[in-house]
Amino acid sequence: MNANTVAIIVAIVAYLILVVAIGIYYSRRNKSTDDFYLGGRKLGPLVTAMSAEASDMSSWLLLGLPGVALLSGVPEAVWTAVGLAVGTYINWLVVAKRVRNYSQHIGATTIPQFFSKRYHDDRNILSLISAVVIVVFFIPYTASGFNACGTLFASLFGVDYFTAMIISAVVIVVYTTLGGFLAASTTDLIQSVVMTIALVVVVFFGIHAAGGWDAVAANARSLPGYLNLTQGYDAATGAAATYGGLTIASTLAWGLGYFGMPHILLRFMAIEDAHKLKTSRRVASIWVVISMGVAILIGIVGNAMIHSGAIEELAAADSQRIIIRIANLIASNGIFPALIAGVILAGILAATMSTADSQLLAAASSVSQDFARDTLGLKLSDKSAMILARGTVIVIAIIGMIWARNEGSVFTIVSFAWAGFGAAFGPVMLLALFWKRSNKYGAICGMIAGGAMVFIWKYGVRPMGGLLDIYELLPAFLIAIVVNVAVSLATSKSRTGATQRDMEKEFDTVMAMK
Repeated sequence: MNANTVAIIVAIVAYLILVVAIGIYYSRRNKSTDDFYLGGRKLGPLVTAMSAEASDMSSWLLLGLPGVALLSGVPEAVWTAVGLAVGTYINWLVVAKRVRNYSQHIGATTIPQFFSKRYHDDRNILSLISAVVIVVFFIPYTASGFNACGTLFASLFGVDYFTAMIISAVVIVVYTTLGGFLAASTTDLIQSVVMTIALVVVVFFGIHAAGGWDAVAANARSLPGYLNLTQGYDAATGAAATYGGLTIASTLAWGLGYFGMPHILLRFMAIEDAHKLKTSRRVASIWVVISMGVAILIGIVGNAMIHSGAIEELAAADSQRIIIRIANLIASNGIFPALIAGVILAGILAATMSTADSQLLAAASSVSQDFARDTLGLKLSDKSAMILARGTVIVIAIIGMIWARNEGSVFTIVSFAWAGFGAAFGPVMLLALFWKRSNKYGAICGMIAGGAMVFIWKYGVRPMGGLLDIYELLPAFLIAIVVNVAVSLATSKSRTGATQRDMEKEFDTVMAMK
């Protein structure tokens, strides 16, 4: 082991010690499950903004997005980024304040609990279905984070992928189970800073190593369709691809997913003052646009570095490792550059951890609060509930590790889980906040329809190809909306009675809040 490798390890270990220390610090402030799951609604605007976006972007930002840009050119990466940027802004603009006020008014601390209380579902059917959706889709999402960690260490040090993945997962579980929501949110803020440093350093070094900006631009122009927003590049054939209007609409549909992401919606619910959401929105929107733009540029720069001989050519399956290859090249220039490379690689860990911790918390709350307490009606003390919550984090993490035991594409795993949440929760959340006639029957049917259609479209319809080869989130989201509205209208008078009037009165009260 040479001095450069030691320097990288020192930087990464220092970062891991820091996040565990934060978990230990906040463990003393978790007096109840409300503190553990929502931080007592005490988040400031900066922490709210950056923890939401860091937990959103995940390893997909530093691994998946550059890999897509490197392999297939600008179209898929850019249209995906545009959809996410627009979705981010609209989510902060129209959803954040309403869900924060509504959840506080009805005393909800989790997303499933919000749905049950919003629709006066005394039998907690919505809470149960929501908890199942969260567990089903968060396990692969969390697995994608563990996958990224294992990929990172296996690439760096030549260690066994599975062993590296387990070690990384253990660190995430330790500080999450200790510190809960406040620890996760605070580390997410730090992680967003580390991710930003990693992006900036990599892109500037990469441009220099590729021979300058002119060389990067010339390489991109030389690849057929690489910079064309309606074509794209086929790395397998070296020819231009086709990227039509339907495919663009399908890719833009990524933005719809934001309305149903539990780990992002929880940040809205946790801010200390709803009036400060405007500041959070501005910070979050600017950071998202810049970070995704730089991530795409890294893919383009990486392609130029390969063609200039600065780094070795990557197989298609390894395209998501481009930032790791660039970091290794930086480290080869001496001890100080190796420390910088260590920070970059810690940025990849940060991207992974910032999402995995939030997902584990959301999944744990669904099991211990929404299933055990609300659905089963178990009478648990705060101490017992905390033990159950922490135990759930560990169990879900173990399942996620089993899921991630084999390497795979981070982009592919995340896209499926993203579609699941977007279609199952997004329409229900939007109608809950903007249409007072929506009722629990519509919400239940819409949630089931959206979640089921993600599976049906991805595995049954999309493989047919042609016009049906579109991202499953778009058709599933639209079908969930239609089902929710249709069932709500059909049952508005005959099956809900006074409950419907009570819900509409409560809705009007919340909407009138300043």
